[in-house]
Amino acid sequence: MSQQNQNIEECVRSSLEIYFRDLGGEAPNDMYDMLVRLVEKPLLEVVMQQADQNQSRAAQWLGLNRNTLRKKLVDHQMLQGGTTN
Repeated sequence: MSQQNQNIEECVRSSLEIYFRDLGGEAPNDMYDMLVRLVEKPLLEVVMQQADQNQSRAAQWLGLNRNTLRKKLVDHQMLQGGTTN
């Protein structure tokens, strides 16, 4: 595993530990969906920026079908002015 992957993994681990600490013993709800949404949005933002808003390129980089990427962009309210590339 690369150092960059370890840094991301450690950041997620640390954030989850803080999350549980902040819950103060309360049981969490729907953690999986919450975490996926919280990670997915910045992932999509950065990849779209790096791909110059080109959905086809971003979908390829992410290993997603372009229609799947487009649905995720709509779900996160990230589509800008009818971009269709």
